[in-house]
Amino acid sequence: MRRFTSVEQRIDHAAHGVLDRLPAHGLSGALVELLVFGLKQAWACLFGGAMLFMIIVTKYAPPDGLGIARYDFLFLAALAIQLLMLAFKLEKPSEAAVILLFHVVGTAMEIFKTSAGSWVYPEDSFFRIGGVPLFSGFMYASVGSYMARISRIFDMRYSGYPPMQATVLLAAAIYVNFFAHHFVLDMRYALFAATAVLYLRATVHYRVFRLRHRMPLLLGFLLVALFIWFAENIGTWSRAWLYPGQQEAWTPVSIQKLGAWYLLMIVSFVLVTLVHRPQPPAPPDSERR
Repeated sequence: MRRFTSVEQRIDHAAHGVLDRLPAHGLSGALVELLVFGLKQAWACLFGGAMLFMIIVTKYAPPDGLGIARYDFLFLAALAIQLLMLAFKLEKPSEAAVILLFHVVGTAMEIFKTSAGSWVYPEDSFFRIGGVPLFSGFMYASVGSYMARISRIFDMRYSGYPPMQATVLLAAAIYVNFFAHHFVLDMRYALFAATAVLYLRATVHYRVFRLRHRMPLLLGFLLVALFIWFAENIGTWSRAWLYPGQQEAWTPVSIQKLGAWYLLMIVSFVLVTLVHRPQPPAPPDSERR
């Protein structure tokens, strides 16, 4: 399977024309590797970054003058971004399928959580189901888009990966607990333990530029969850949605939410593996640039 779309292949070729002339060793070589890592991360965040940008812009420049509610504008903008990314070959159709799946899974959870009072959307909109504007599903889709894109952009491979069946069962249990803990005992600590046991030996191997690196997969989950928590703080600061206690004046999202995002990362990752099946590390002599 090709790692890049045709547009990405041209970008990669042009980038190598510049980067190949830069230092390959020592501190300078490490800085080049770090630069490429940041650029690839930014590219993987293309959809999520665009959504976050639109949320911030509509805080300061509400589209009311155009005769459209803010949430409806965000929903239509998200659809337009998706169509443009496909039309200009900035993402693969399989990634669009992941985004659709995440939108459905996320919207279902949003409907339940808002009805339970976990958070609210304070503004009116036309495109909504109950108290949930449809743009909200794209916030979950942003996570799915990132996970799918980063998997191929960094050519991620895995050693010590657990059986797929076990990961699917764990993801299903986590998703059910997001609903069930409102009625029965919250099983999140047991799920944290199950996640640690299942993925303890799993290592992700990824190529940045010249070198392959590796990281414990559990650490990768935590780092991504941390950045989602940062993004959620931006979302609530812009009043796109609000937690209890934020209606009168904004306060940072509780750090306890990091645990919820960590578990959601497991669900997100497993859903992506249904499209991009985890592959073992390639033999050293088969590595390609």
